[in-house]
Amino acid sequence: MSTNSLEVTMERDTHRVIGPDGKLLTLDDLPPPETKRWVARRKAEVVAAVRAQLLTLEEACKRYNLSTEEFVGWEAAIDKHGLGGLRVTRIQDFR
Repeated sequence: MSTNSLEVTMERDTHRVIGPDGKLLTLDDLPPPETKRWVARRKAEVVAAVRAQLLTLEEACKRYNLSTEEFVGWEAAIDKHGLGGLRVTRIQDFR
């Protein structure tokens, strides 16, 4: 799977989300709500979960104490630069 996209597939009434590491992602696999250190993989997991409707944008922002703008920024970084765009040390390279 390409690191430039997150795959979301749906079958019948069950959501199947493939996370950034290529493995099935469920709510139990998401980062814990008290997460403080946001590495690229964790951000990508949350974005994939919202896109697949495992949780809503509002639920994700409340669960992780994120602003809508921060989450939308994560989405934009993935869409434009792939998983590498989420790395804090790489932000200057992508501007």
